[in-house]
Amino acid sequence: MISARQAALAAREAAAQQAAAEARRGAETWQSELIWRDFYADILWHFPWVIDQSFDPRYRGIRWSDDLEAFEAWREGRTGYPVVDAAMRQLAATGWMPNRARMITASFLVKDLLIDWRWGEYHFMRQLLDWDLASNNGGWQWAAGTGTDAAPYFRVFNPVRQGQAFDPAGAWVRRWLPELRGVPDKHIHQPWTLSSEGQAAAGCRIGRDYPAPIVDHAWARERVLAAFGAARRGE
Repeated sequence: MISARQAALAAREAAAQQAAAEARRGAETWQSELIWRDFYADILWHFPWVIDQSFDPRYRGIRWSDDLEAFEAWREGRTGYPVVDAAMRQLAATGWMPNRARMITASFLVKDLLIDWRWGEYHFMRQLLDWDLASNNGGWQWAAGTGTDAAPYFRVFNPVRQGQAFDPAGAWVRRWLPELRGVPDKHIHQPWTLSSEGQAAAGCRIGRDYPAPIVDHAWARERVLAAFGAARRGE
């Protein structure tokens, strides 16, 4: 066991040994994650009811979709959005996924599919090797916009843009979604935009080799904004 203080000291010492700001950034970012860890532990200690309900009372009456088929597609990496599916398949195979991928998949479940964040929280609890009750709960409520110091409810991650920003060449996506290996970089995060001829050339027919998107992101964004807005008004 390594204490949080020991980890924080190691990060501080590592940063101090680097003269350039760019070189210090990795250790400083990692140290900020330790701070989030302790913050969420404090929240759980003082407000234990966050385990099964939203920290922000305005969002306890959201009318979730409870779409089991959509949830299974998310869980199994069959949403049709490569960055989401790659993350979920990595989780299933390894019990781990990068922090950015956790944010993207959580946002997609809650904001694009309008599924209760607690469903995702429970799935992560069963799958993550580094699972921690406070951090998992805090992270999910942050992504959902229901927690303390959370992302605002109107912040909805665009799964295509997230993929383009953090995996521009699609190397990570192709690792976990081998059916997309032949898809050109330009289309790797939205393979459904390939023409029929392009899909044939890539060896990936949308709807056969890889699923079409299960939801239109623009439409889903309007739906979740309406749902959260109704909850804020007590409707």
